[in-house]
Amino acid sequence: MAIQSKLGYLAGGALSFTALAVLIFMLLVLNVVSPQLALLMLVGLVGLYFGFGVLIAVYRFISKLD
Repeated sequence: MAIQSKLGYLAGGALSFTALAVLIFMLLVLNVVSPQLALLMLVGLVGLYFGFGVLIAVYRFISKLD
């Protein structure tokens, strides 16, 4: 796989994470959600990205074993 496509995936993931984090902060500033709920949503967002990152890494490792 070319290095540009790998960087594209990384940039897309970083951009989507940043966009969702900005959306959560916007909801907090507009007083749509409480600070505790905004923090909980940010922790959940980090957990989702970390968890799926681990799953993708394990999948790629296992696919190289075959």
